[in-house]
Amino acid sequence: MRSHEVDYRILGESMQIVEVELDPGETVIAEAGSMNYMEQGIGFETRMGDGSQPDQGLFGKLFSAGKRMLTGESLFMTHFSNAGDGKAKVAFAAPYPGTIMPVDLAQVGGSLYCQKDAFLCAALGTKVDVAFSRRIGSGLFGGEGFILQHLKGDGMAFMQAGGTLVRKELNNETLRVDTGCLVGFSEGIDYDIEMVKGLKSMLFGGEGLWLATLQGSGTVWLQSLPFSRLADRILALAPKAGGSSQGES
Repeated sequence: MRSHEVDYRILGESMQIVEVELDPGETVIAEAGSMNYMEQGIGFETRMGDGSQPDQGLFGKLFSAGKRMLTGESLFMTHFSNAGDGKAKVAFAAPYPGTIMPVDLAQVGGSLYCQKDAFLCAALGTKVDVAFSRRIGSGLFGGEGFILQHLKGDGMAFMQAGGTLVRKELNNETLRVDTGCLVGFSEGIDYDIEMVKGLKSMLFGGEGLWLATLQGSGTVWLQSLPFSRLADRILALAPKAGGSSQGES
């Protein structure tokens, strides 16, 4: 199934919104709860699966939805369609400050791997699947690096990145990054998880026990502030329970 050809624009700087413009009959799929607003003529329906294979039977839909549960996502996706006579817009945003990353899948070989919580929305026809690290043992202990989402298609897809988005082009090179800082990568990149070497580095380095190793030729997208890192810092600095109230009398 060919993906619908949608137009879009990115609004904002540090807390961005992607506004997708749909022609009559066009549809965009999105994670539940990511919609901000929609204009007259846009309708939505919650469905099991991404709709990339309309002739897929019930068992196939259940199998695909079950794999999505492994990434911590909902069994269902929301389909937003333009049922009106003219163009209409629908907008989506990430649940935390950061950058929205638009990718034309046709320009990256029709395939993109991304972190399990990076996918935001995409043109109908995009297949949202699950991919596993080739070395399952290291992936199991690598936490965030084990399960990835695999997007396939020839249309626009949008990912969410925390903080600043960095794009790097590898030409038969190796890049090591914190597992949480990886947003996604294109075909041609071999991905694995490795443990930090050295007992002192593991105990006092503060960088975590695991690194993602990316090797090959292709495009890699990184984020400067993973949501997990932000949440950990907020919890560490939050006042401890049991203290006296300092509110106004």
